[in-house]
Amino acid sequence: MNSLFFALVVMGFTATAWQQWHWLPQGDALAPMQVLSKAMIDAAAAAVTLAIGLIGSMALFLGLMKVAERGGLLTLLARLIRPLMVRLFPDVPADHPAMGAMILNLAANALGLGNAATPFGIRAMHELNRLNPAPGTATNAMALFLALNTASITLVPSSVIAVRAALGSREPAAILATTLFATLCATVVAVIASRVLQGWTRPVTVVAQGEVVVAEVSGDSAALAAIEEGYPGWVSGLAFLFMLAFVPLTILYGKQFSLWLLPGLVVGFLGFGVWRGVQVYEVFVEGAKEGFETAVRIIPYLVAILVAVAMFRSSGAMNSLVMVLAPLTTPLGLPAEALPMALLRPFSGSGAYGLMTAIMQDPAIGPDSYVGMLVSTIQGSTETTFYVLAVYMGAVQVRRLRHTLAAALTADLAALAAAVWICSYLFGDR
Repeated sequence: MNSLFFALVVMGFTATAWQQWHWLPQGDALAPMQVLSKAMIDAAAAAVTLAIGLIGSMALFLGLMKVAERGGLLTLLARLIRPLMVRLFPDVPADHPAMGAMILNLAANALGLGNAATPFGIRAMHELNRLNPAPGTATNAMALFLALNTASITLVPSSVIAVRAALGSREPAAILATTLFATLCATVVAVIASRVLQGWTRPVTVVAQGEVVVAEVSGDSAALAAIEEGYPGWVSGLAFLFMLAFVPLTILYGKQFSLWLLPGLVVGFLGFGVWRGVQVYEVFVEGAKEGFETAVRIIPYLVAILVAVAMFRSSGAMNSLVMVLAPLTTPLGLPAEALPMALLRPFSGSGAYGLMTAIMQDPAIGPDSYVGMLVSTIQGSTETTFYVLAVYMGAVQVRRLRHTLAAALTADLAALAAAVWICSYLFGDR
């Protein structure tokens, strides 16, 4: 992210300096350096204005997610996917703490609860490392777990919906269908890629009881205990079939669904909370406070990336890049305006978040255009792969990744391809 930020600033400055050197005054026209300075100040102010406008939307969605979490939706999802996880990870004993931590991590990711997912993910890596006979080398289970994190089936990309709403989108929740489709495709590819690639690397077989000594990691012991027994396999199978059946429905009737999704989410989550005996008002307010804090916390990141992008755009460098790449990427459904987003997402979540915002803020694009829908889906359906690898593998000091990175990037590529296809199908005429 440091390199990207500096590169955007330097390219914007260099391109403007070249124009300034050859500029001839014409009436009241601003000099190129004046245009650049104005763009920088305007972008910094716009970042703060956007963050303030985002507070309401972020508070709404995080309040709803807090109600769902407190009502036990996280545990419910975890119990649903447990039978599938036992089959995906045959090397991990079904009753091992690693299994419970992985399940809760993936369930939290599905609900968009990034803050809740990370502690469970680190806990899972530590527990998997206890089964590792070769400390410092990733096992097949570790590689598959990281690839599934990259794919991360997402049911509610709440932060992206909040940004779209803050930018005046008429259909802020329209990306629910596209994100679900892209992440389902990425998950299938992640499993296949992990299985295929593990045969190309030196195997590391887990042991029933490892002797690796690792630091204890805090986790929700009650939540882990609650999913020791998953639902019967037929229940999980029905839930999975329902999800698969929902995908073609969203493809065929996605535009009609999008009108109902946002009000339906509010009623559904609050209704679930009431059914589970949650004090929905108090819990909603608690989550809304977290939303307020989150919106304020991202202001520095928005200022940095929006100013850098503004310099790159106002200098004309972005237009030049678009002209060069458009003939190559546009026929594939990936406009050059969205290409930087696709390239940045695996490296930096905050950077991609800011870039997505900058793209949708462009009056020529907007949040409800094809490009706006595409970058929103990319943000909601792909992961900061290199960050996740650094945090999770670093937590257990694994340096030899084997096929982990290749499997994770393959899942990223699958999510990108699926996002392009589904957005082209549903929104290609915009």
